[in-house]
Amino acid sequence: MLASYRQLLNTRSACRSIALAAALAALPLSGCGNGKDVSASAASPSASASASASAPASASASLSAVADASATASQAEYPRVFKDELGHELTLPAVPARIFAPSMEDSLLSLGVVPVAQWANGSNVQDYLQDQLAGVPKADFSGGLPSPETVMGYKPDLIVLNNSYYAENGVYEQYSKIAPTYVFNNAATDLTSSIGQLGALLGREAEATKALENYRAKAEEAKQKLGALAEGKKAAIIRFNAKGMFLVGGDYFGGYVLAHDLGFGKVKPVEKESSADMSLELLPDLDADYIFLVNDSHSGDAFVKELTDSALWKNMKQVKEGHTYEVVDESWLSGGLIASGKVIDQTVGLLAP
Repeated sequence: MLASYRQLLNTRSACRSIALAAALAALPLSGCGNGKDVSASAASPSASASASASAPASASASLSAVADASATASQAEYPRVFKDELGHELTLPAVPARIFAPSMEDSLLSLGVVPVAQWANGSNVQDYLQDQLAGVPKADFSGGLPSPETVMGYKPDLIVLNNSYYAENGVYEQYSKIAPTYVFNNAATDLTSSIGQLGALLGREAEATKALENYRAKAEEAKQKLGALAEGKKAAIIRFNAKGMFLVGGDYFGGYVLAHDLGFGKVKPVEKESSADMSLELLPDLDADYIFLVNDSHSGDAFVKELTDSALWKNMKQVKEGHTYEVVDESWLSGGLIASGKVIDQTVGLLAP
């Protein structure tokens, strides 16, 4: 499953290059001692699902609000000691106010928290979150994880890494010298667990519970509206990127929403896998009632054209019956309650308008 997930991750997780490892290894450990003395070096840069707690549109106002809330929160439970999913122990001396959690912006926003920086691939950011992240500095992942010096510039008092791959090649050891650092094995595989844990780390357990309750209610309402359109039916997601076509399984992102939250069955190639290579030759055997096409940041335009221009595609029953749909890529390839809520809205809007 880990190997399949590595294939499924998009450019957000392409952060483990040999060059990065060498650069990190060459950095003196003493250079990561006091993040508070380093100024920020990173440049500044859809309606939310009902699962998301409302967050202010202004990032600076949001950060101030979070800091104010933290300052007034009860300190009786602090310091608090946690153990992350890799077994690292971390101590939080007080309610953390400045959070660096790349690729977990969705989950933070669902708890009403704006991070000190947001994931970016060059100038590209998560567009579906920009109504709440406008003005938040961009942490560029196009060449790997940001350097310890860059992270120090954000002056975080908590760092959260959303998967174990982010912690490899000495990254955890460097980051944990900057601020307490919590690592998930993979926060996207079980949002109930990861958002609950994030709520505990941030002293926002009540907000986490409420966000999850709202999302479950949304999913249940959608299932009832879909009714027979989903019951006993299978849905496939074909993802396109610069490398080709892939079937998305039911363990992550939009695939998880369809399989677990809306009750669609999984198609054979990914019944037990996170992803699988897709080709035109496999189309006749694709046992899906509905097919969703997801073009990853338009990087797979050539493969979308290859598929939709082919005679095999045009002769498929699903195509002739109008049961194939092109959907917005970011929410379908992102992990978080806001993204999942958007997948639900799009699915219902397409199948049961």
